[in-house]
Amino acid sequence: MAANGSLDAHGSLLDNGFASTDDLVSDWYIYETMEPAVPQDDMFPNVIPDCDPTISPRLYHTCMAPISLAVLIGLSLLVKRKRLHPSCWNGVPGLLSPANFLEEEGNRGLVAAVFGILFSSLCVLVLDSDPLPLISDSSQHNREYWKILALLYYPAFYYPLVACATVRHRASYFVGCLLSWCHCVVHIWQKVDCPQSPKIYRYYSVLSYVPIILCLVVLSLWYPALLIRSFTGQEESLEKEVTGRGYYKKYLKALLSKRSRKGGSTKVEESRLSRVQAYLGSYVYAPQEGFRIPLKLVLSTTTAVIAVYQVALLLLVAVVPTIQIVRVEMTKDVVVLLVQFGLVPSENPGGVPGNMEMELSTVKYYLWSLEVCYICSLVLCCLLTFAMLMRTLVMHRNNLKALYQGAVLDVFYKAHILRPSRQAVVCWMSFAGFQTAFVCLGLLIQQVIFFICSVAFTFLFVIPLQSGTNTYLFKILQNMWPFWLTLVVTVIVQNLAAHYQFLEQHPLWKELTNRRALYIVSYLFFPINILVGVLAGLWRMVISALYNAIHFCRLDISLLNRSVETFDPGYHAYCHYLKIEVSQSHPVMKAFCLLLLQLSRPEGQPGLRPSNVEEGIQLMQTKKVPSSRAKFRQSRARWWLAYTLLNNPSLMACRKTALSDPTANGTRLSPPKP
Repeated sequence: MAANGSLDAHGSLLDNGFASTDDLVSDWYIYETMEPAVPQDDMFPNVIPDCDPTISPRLYHTCMAPISLAVLIGLSLLVKRKRLHPSCWNGVPGLLSPANFLEEEGNRGLVAAVFGILFSSLCVLVLDSDPLPLISDSSQHNREYWKILALLYYPAFYYPLVACATVRHRASYFVGCLLSWCHCVVHIWQKVDCPQSPKIYRYYSVLSYVPIILCLVVLSLWYPALLIRSFTGQEESLEKEVTGRGYYKKYLKALLSKRSRKGGSTKVEESRLSRVQAYLGSYVYAPQEGFRIPLKLVLSTTTAVIAVYQVALLLLVAVVPTIQIVRVEMTKDVVVLLVQFGLVPSENPGGVPGNMEMELSTVKYYLWSLEVCYICSLVLCCLLTFAMLMRTLVMHRNNLKALYQGAVLDVFYKAHILRPSRQAVVCWMSFAGFQTAFVCLGLLIQQVIFFICSVAFTFLFVIPLQSGTNTYLFKILQNMWPFWLTLVVTVIVQNLAAHYQFLEQHPLWKELTNRRALYIVSYLFFPINILVGVLAGLWRMVISALYNAIHFCRLDISLLNRSVETFDPGYHAYCHYLKIEVSQSHPVMKAFCLLLLQLSRPEGQPGLRPSNVEEGIQLMQTKKVPSSRAKFRQSRARWWLAYTLLNNPSLMACRKTALSDPTANGTRLSPPKP
């Protein structure tokens, strides 16, 4: 029903309309004077009371922190430092290593689960009122200090969960079982006891702890499996071998194996569909025989995936419930203001509200469209981030394999020396943290950009076309059609003239022709090309922003020009990370060192144990002369080494010290003559 009233000088609605001024004034203060007319939505967080679980976080950490410290001290006493370095601290116990990050064998899934627990705990404490669980009711002034202290507390708190696996002892596996079970049971009990919380969203606390619980479940199953393997005798055989030995052998075997070439000379031109499939397949990481991505990449990918989940969850629960509450609580008084400002179309001229029920439904439909745009943009951002992470893994493998072969210029813009340095060590340590942080920031940037684009597209194109009304954008396009037609015709004319008049095509070459006409046309079209350049510049800005936002989470490529790519901190860290990985974990180099260690001893004698030497430094056998069969094996191993060095000259620098040694490769000097 159309309103018969009019607006006075103060903008108040007269009493002969659909509502009086007193009614409006009383309705504006509806939340202060009376209960809301519409029932509160279940997602409104203020109606949820605080819940105190039976096992409070303070009690849990108070009990588990001393236990974790005692376990760490016990494991340190179990493994003496003198087993590794006799001259270090005179053999006193030292802090256990959390993982062998530069080796390719070990409990990679277990280490990734602990890193997932650590990162998820840090995500939770950022928004927690008590960041340090041992101290409750912290003031706002001291909260930031407790957050800094919590960044050091949580790594130490979860340290025993990963250290129990590096000891490789039955007692450590048993302790790891107990610790993982205790952590898992307490976390599940806390969330079952208090599934709802008033923070942000009633189920945000439960949903944010899902990665922690899943990683603890993985640990609760992994440690019992290791304990069972230790009783079956499989773990004892693994202890006798150098860490990573199995992987290095498999890599070398896959590298030297002969592969049949089918149809190499009669290659048929690929179809467009096959090229599209190959392009899409380049974004899917499929394991290859003989190659395994380094542990640091596994950890960075795991924490990046958890980061996508945590950031997407926070973005979802912080915005969508609020939009739903506003849509449910929308009243006719708010619709009046929206109509007056022209944000909602009205049937009556002058912005006077007409059919209030129809306009109220229109506003609710707009809010629903806004919610759909937000959710769709968030889903699209998550899918693009996952695709970029998969593409990053593919590029990591390609770059590592190229550097293993010595093709430095295929990876870097200019030649690099693949050796450790101060910057390389620092970048290697911070690589996983950089990858996780870049994923978080990239997802936030993508969400802002894609949400704005989706809202603009929906409200400027979809809704006007659906309702049949003309918006300002369609009016502008309608009034400027001569301008757009001129630009389109100009571009078409230039392309046709360049193809048929200014380019002379021959079977083997192409040459410019009609140069006088070319100069005339280029001069006449100069003013119009300026306008075309403005549109091209806008498109360049848009496509650059979209490309950089999508690829922001990738560290294997630089978002800057090649001449200034070193100013990109992410790409700079990635390049130095590759230097450390290739120089310290080259699988071919380690495989041949281990092979020489194994084949240099005579048969029937125990010889040198590879576990007592350090990655091929002691390469000679000082006992009896090898038998003929052992000599044959040793010669074959050295031939493989020579073959590899010929195909990978970058490894030659690693053997200069060994070649200068007269006792290298088992060559023994004859005693000096008198």
